[in-house]
Amino acid sequence: MPEALEGLLPIAVAALLVGAAFVISRAVVPFIGWRRGAIRFRSEPIPDAWRDIVARNVPVARSLSDEERERLLRLAQVFVHDKPFEGCGGLEITEEMRVTIAAHACLLLLHLEGPCYPTVRRILVYPSAFVPKIALPVHYMGVVPPPTLEAGEAWRNGVVVLSWDNVQRGAANPADGDDVVLHEFAHALDHEDGDARGTPVFESPSLVRSWAGVLSARFKQLRQDVDEGRSTVLDAYGAKNPAEFFAVATETFFEKPEQLKDSEPDLYDQLRQFYHQDPASRGSRPGTG
Repeated sequence: MPEALEGLLPIAVAALLVGAAFVISRAVVPFIGWRRGAIRFRSEPIPDAWRDIVARNVPVARSLSDEERERLLRLAQVFVHDKPFEGCGGLEITEEMRVTIAAHACLLLLHLEGPCYPTVRRILVYPSAFVPKIALPVHYMGVVPPPTLEAGEAWRNGVVVLSWDNVQRGAANPADGDDVVLHEFAHALDHEDGDARGTPVFESPSLVRSWAGVLSARFKQLRQDVDEGRSTVLDAYGAKNPAEFFAVATETFFEKPEQLKDSEPDLYDQLRQFYHQDPASRGSRPGTG
């Protein structure tokens, strides 16, 4: 072997090892978070008023077992204690707002291991749909698009923004597949691996691989359905990108589980494995007659 090639060989091998390590780390990152330990519940009793708030404002919880409802309240108690709420646009945050939002958000965590949304730092709540604040680069010379009212946002820095009107609207019809809290906190789960690609933290590499395959196929199908004007159980907003697909699929999984299971059984099964819940097996949905 020429001396020049002999000198390059160790460098090439090192580069291959670094590349392999990077690939392995990206495969491991989505399930490392499951090793962070179990949630630590509060010791104080659940206020009686909270049970009434959840019964009134979180109708999906009516289909839970007694044990699941108690766990949901315990999770909400941790959420309310750990996550500061801030009213925006003159809104004064009430106990009902905190508990309603916390219980909806914690429905996703009901059977998940690990802490309560460790990357979420605070919750901003507007009275109604809001105009998002967009920071443009100093030398930005493009055309700024007109403002669009938003019902909610989840920022990668750990801030979740919600419209209280939309929170109430989503809770009022628990079978329409439209719930802003479920949507934005699905994004929060997606952000836990430091990225937003529609791939939250999974328990094992095999689940990461199977989810990636289903995500790719169903996202592509949804985009085709939207482009060709076909109706689908998933909201068309999920065709925007994989992150929105995961959030929309989560809303549908909890609010329209029977329809999702019938029309997209592989997607339903992946979400069932991730959330460790089977909402289609809980009987008739509240508010559907």
